[in-house]
Amino acid sequence: MSAVLIAEEAAVRAVPLVAGVLGAGGVAVAVLPSKVRMRAELRRRWRTWALVAPVFLGAYFLGGGGTYALAAGLGVIAASEFVRMAGLKRGDHVVLAAAAVVLPAVAWLAPDLLDLRMAALLLVASALPSVLAGDDRSGFTRTARTAFGLLWIPVALTGLVTLGETAVAVGLAVALGDVGAWCGGTALGRRGPLARPLSPLSPNKTWAGVLGAAVATAGLLLALGEFSLPLWAAVIGGCVLGDLIESMVKRESGVKDAGSWLPGFGGLLDRIDSLLVALLLATVMTR
Repeated sequence: MSAVLIAEEAAVRAVPLVAGVLGAGGVAVAVLPSKVRMRAELRRRWRTWALVAPVFLGAYFLGGGGTYALAAGLGVIAASEFVRMAGLKRGDHVVLAAAAVVLPAVAWLAPDLLDLRMAALLLVASALPSVLAGDDRSGFTRTARTAFGLLWIPVALTGLVTLGETAVAVGLAVALGDVGAWCGGTALGRRGPLARPLSPLSPNKTWAGVLGAAVATAGLLLALGEFSLPLWAAVIGGCVLGDLIESMVKRESGVKDAGSWLPGFGGLLDRIDSLLVALLLATVMTR
């Protein structure tokens, strides 16, 4: 059976579970008392999830073309947000946007080309705009930031295509992991050793949140029949490191969110930061 069909079957199996989780979440946020501090934001986030989940799973129902469209669409939008945050120029944006379109196509049609040859081309492409413009003031910084953006966004998103059914599990587990992290941090992160922050980059992210994410992701992977220690580790790593990496970028850039158009989250990068790292780690740890 082809990897595309296996991924489609995984998406079909996930539909009842996702519908159940969304239904339970919808009831939970609907009955939240008015004194709950984040009630309005939690409701906005639920509405966004209710729209995003069918788009994510629906892409896998459409086969290889659907997963390509999903990866390319996410990549183009996320690349635009990253360019604004990183203070890059038009040429750098062109490189990132082109990679966001081309790399998922290569992953779909010729995955064997995603090797050191592609890495070499990406490195050259990241330097090309600064070199051609003769940028001797910020060219190296621009090149480094563009190279980071290429690895963080388009390269990571090729995992949506190449990982097949594993990508379905990773996407859903990361989403539920964020919910578990919030629940864990709220319930256990007020005092004690679990209340210690993970990093000064994001003081609100605590070890209690890590515990909550670990429990939630393990439960979902088990429910999908996709649990393995390497995959679980990749998902937890994404849930923990993804947000911290984006916080690092945002703090240096002096911005609060990557955007403002996604209700309850900010920008697309604010929503998929954990997914990007989890896909990279899953590609390394499950092959």
